[in-house]
Amino acid sequence: MRTNLSTLAIAGVLALGLTACSDSTTAEGGKPSGAAGGDVTVGFSVYDMQYEFFQKMEKGTREAVEAKGWKFKLHDEKSDENEMVTGAQALLDQGVDVLIISPFKPDALGPIVAKAKQKQIPVIIDDIGGGGTPYDAIVISDNADGGKQAADYMAQQIAANGAKSKKVVSITCEPSAVYAARRNQAFDEQIKAKGFQVVTELSGNSKAEEAYKIMKDALAKDPDVTGVFACNDPMGVAAANAIKDAGKDPVKGIVTVGFNADPEAITAIGKGGLSATIAQDPAGMGAKTVELAAQALDGGKLTYDDATNREVFQKVTLVTKDNVAQFAG
Repeated sequence: MRTNLSTLAIAGVLALGLTACSDSTTAEGGKPSGAAGGDVTVGFSVYDMQYEFFQKMEKGTREAVEAKGWKFKLHDEKSDENEMVTGAQALLDQGVDVLIISPFKPDALGPIVAKAKQKQIPVIIDDIGGGGTPYDAIVISDNADGGKQAADYMAQQIAANGAKSKKVVSITCEPSAVYAARRNQAFDEQIKAKGFQVVTELSGNSKAEEAYKIMKDALAKDPDVTGVFACNDPMGVAAANAIKDAGKDPVKGIVTVGFNADPEAITAIGKGGLSATIAQDPAGMGAKTVELAAQALDGGKLTYDDATNREVFQKVTLVTKDNVAQFAG
C-alpha cells in the first residue's frame, strides 16, 4: 500500500509457499479468459491518476490486459468517494467482464462489490484495502517482508558505523492504514530480535511535518538513537532532515530507512541524505491483478499467499546507495 499519498500507499510475486485455493466467480456471459479473439473487457477503477504510484499501476494493468488481447476501460476516482462509487458502478453497467479497483475509500466498496456479485462479475482489489467485502482477491505489497528487510539492513549498518547504542525509532503511518501497519510491526519484531530497543514509536499520520517533529523530539529525549524506520518516504526524508538539523549525519551517524521508493527518497539516497528505502512495484501489482482476473474468468481456483484474507503479495526490494541508480528516473 502506498501510504503517502501520501498515504497511501508496488516485480514478481513471492514464492507461494503458503498457497491455498478458493472458488472463483465466472463473469456474466461466461467469457473465458482464453476465448478466441480475447472477447473480454476489463474495467479498472484507479485511486487517482495524478499520483505517480497509480500511473505506474495503471500502466502495468493496461499493458497486461492488452497483452492478452482484451479491451481496457479506465475510470479515475480522483481521490473522491462519490466518484469511486458511481464510476465503478458505471463500469459494471457498461458490461465489463471483470472489475479491478484500487479504492480511494475501501469502506465504501460495499455497494460496488454487491452489484458486481449480482452480475457475477469478479472483483480484484489492487492495494489500499477491501473494506470487509467479499472480493475475489486483493494484491498488496509484502509489507511485512519490507519491514524485516529494513530491520536487517539497519542492524548491519549500525554495526558498520561502529555505534554502541541499541536505541532506534519507529514512525508509523495513520492508524487506518492497516496494511502499511505491517511494515512497522515486522520491523519492530525483527529489530528487537537483534537486541535493539524501540525507544520511540509514534504515528506520523503519513505526514512529513509530523515525522519531523517526532524525530526532533526523539533526539531530544534520546540523543544516542542510532536508527529510524519510517512507514513511508515523506516521513523518512523528514526524519532524516530532523537528524541533519540536529547536527548529525542521517547515514553514517543515524541509519535512516523509509518505504515506497518515492522520487524524493531516491534522490536523497543518491546524495547521502537517506540510508535506504523499500521499493514497491505498482506496475507488477497491476499485472498480477490481471493474472488473477484471468484465473477467475476461466472459472478456476485462485491461488493466495494468505487464503484466509484472500491476499496475494507482491515482492518489495531494498534500495541503498549500491543499487539506487536502478530506481532513478
